[in-house]
Amino acid sequence: MHRPRLTIAVALLALATLASTLTYTGFLVVGIVAEHLGTGRVMAGLLLGGLFARFPWLRKGKLCTVGLLPKLARRPVMVSLLALCLLCFLSRGDYVSALFAGFATTFLLTFPWIRRAIFDRMLSSLFKPAADQNRPKSTDGTVIDAQFREKKD
Repeated sequence: MHRPRLTIAVALLALATLASTLTYTGFLVVGIVAEHLGTGRVMAGLLLGGLFARFPWLRKGKLCTVGLLPKLARRPVMVSLLALCLLCFLSRGDYVSALFAGFATTFLLTFPWIRRAIFDRMLSSLFKPAADQNRPKSTDGTVIDAQFREKKD
């Protein structure tokens, strides 16, 4: 890394852009939910907040989180809400809002892959991989491990 300050500045700018984009998309989603339910934005925001909220809870002496939606159902519900908003915006011809909803949907679907790729990259820069990880380790230091190949004439 030749310019760490520039790299940090670009990373912070990208994170700020992502945060503002997802915040605006949340504002759009609350508006669409409020419109479909026939309530105000505050009530729709409270309903969505209650639906996706996670609260700390002690269970069997361990700290865990509980909420209305189980862990496996949160991402599909979020994607379906964003898809509903995307379809509403496209049917109205509001392409800028549809672009925001489409970006948020794409980010939500690709986030596990992105997180795994970035995490693996950070770990590989901290810890150098072994020379040959696929070769099984021998427990006896006096045994010589070799491979033989036949040569065809």
